[in-house]
Amino acid sequence: MIIVHHLNNSRSQRVLWMLEELELPYEIVRYQREPTMLAPESLKKIHPLGKSPVLEDNGNIIAESGAIIEYLQETYDAESRLKPLAAQDKLQYRFWLHYAEGSLMPLLMMKLVFGSLGKAPVPWLLRPVGKALGQGVQKAYLNKQITTHARFIEDSLGKSPWFAGQAFSAADIQMIFPIVALVQRGGINDLPNLQAWLKNAQMRPAWQRAIQKGGPFDLPGA
Repeated sequence: MIIVHHLNNSRSQRVLWMLEELELPYEIVRYQREPTMLAPESLKKIHPLGKSPVLEDNGNIIAESGAIIEYLQETYDAESRLKPLAAQDKLQYRFWLHYAEGSLMPLLMMKLVFGSLGKAPVPWLLRPVGKALGQGVQKAYLNKQITTHARFIEDSLGKSPWFAGQAFSAADIQMIFPIVALVQRGGINDLPNLQAWLKNAQMRPAWQRAIQKGGPFDLPGA
């Protein structure tokens, strides 16, 4: 039996979605975030990094959502339902599968961190300085970078309805987490292609089943 170590409001929601798309049976072991928003220490009993998601299957313990998604596709998707076969689409598939965490999520995590410098748990005496610092970094660097990435994604989705071409793939599953974070933290308007993609993704029955099993998916804003 496949076991998913699932943290609420985390990247592990993608793994549940992948499993639902593949119609595989699995078991969920649930974890709740600490008040600090970090994962609980108990996750370190499963993997030394103490992060989610972690997948257990056939004696393997696999961390990192991208690695898990690739493992599931290679192991259980014999008909390539979730990986394109055309050469150009395959290149796009590989790009977006790695872009999600390699390029986009670091910027969005930085925005979350710098947007929180004026709030608890930062000591109240330091919050005015923290707020000013956070706003300065966002204005001078982060907001411009995030806008560039948002426009790049918008233009890409103007060429095809899904990230790897005309058909839904595991690249779309990998991109759901940073896209939701981008919508909530980016403060960017006029992205009709991105909004259409998000609507179509969240209308998929497998996504809705994953939400029912995994719980609400609501990432904190900046």
